[in-house]
Amino acid sequence: MAGEAETSRQSQEEEDAGLYERWVQESMQNPERVYNGLFYVVTLFFLVTMMFPFYWLLVLALTPNEQIANMGLLPRGFNVEAFVRIFELLPFGRFVFNSIFLALLTTAIVLLLASLAGYVFGRLEFPGRQPLMLLILAISYFPPAAFLLPLFDLFTGNVVIPLGPVAIQSPVLFNTPGAMILPFSSLFMPLSIFILTTFYAQIPDGLEDAARVEGTTRIGALFRVIMPLSAPGVATAGILTFIAVYNEFFFSFLMNDGQAQNWAPIVWGILGYQGQYTQFYNLMAAASIVGVLPVVILVVIAQERIVSGLTAGALKE
Repeated sequence: MAGEAETSRQSQEEEDAGLYERWVQESMQNPERVYNGLFYVVTLFFLVTMMFPFYWLLVLALTPNEQIANMGLLPRGFNVEAFVRIFELLPFGRFVFNSIFLALLTTAIVLLLASLAGYVFGRLEFPGRQPLMLLILAISYFPPAAFLLPLFDLFTGNVVIPLGPVAIQSPVLFNTPGAMILPFSSLFMPLSIFILTTFYAQIPDGLEDAARVEGTTRIGALFRVIMPLSAPGVATAGILTFIAVYNEFFFSFLMNDGQAQNWAPIVWGILGYQGQYTQFYNLMAAASIVGVLPVVILVVIAQERIVSGLTAGALKE
């Protein structure tokens, strides 16, 4: 019996080795099959890791708040009322509107200024162009917390500049859109400048020269010729800026008192469902799902534009 078991084991090992050798040979003969398999495995992994937080928010939103303790991966109950109560308890729609307004206005400012800077860096030759571009990119990596205290003093009117017999006091921008739009524009403009510089540099000089011959100024050529021809880059910079501002937490949380009428963004609306003694996790989860929908819709609609813009900007004709 021992001999038969040993023989059976050896036969199984030889069969496994044969299967492995055949798999290796097939992989060498058809590597595309292996690449496709690895692609699907990696894609599945990232889909699971990225979609699980959204699924968990949905589970929390559908579970009544009193049943959330010790819950599993499936919702304990099916309570869609949470998606209605978030609008009844707080003006959550106003918080969403505030975030969209701040993101749109910041995107418009960033695109305008970044287009001018991108034209200068991409199409004009001047001493120190490369070091200045590197300096702009380096500043973008500074942590936002480093600017908080001076900006807070500036926006609350605590900065006084003496000018002889008179003194200039900084304006009070706390609880206004300016207290958030100005830091947002400074934080997210370097990336837009880099993207637009890459695109504007690829436009042939002959097209701009033809517009100049017709009497158009440099500014006119920028907005009438260069920007339309660089539409993928402009769209990419605008979409990335909108998403970054809409999702921003740090300055959105600290530059207002959290009241919807004072332009508090969506982060304050989500945190508004925290009670003094009770945490309404189902309402916070439902508010998070509703709040993320505008960004999801934007990404789904503009995903091809974002990818084409980023890849086209990386190519040099």
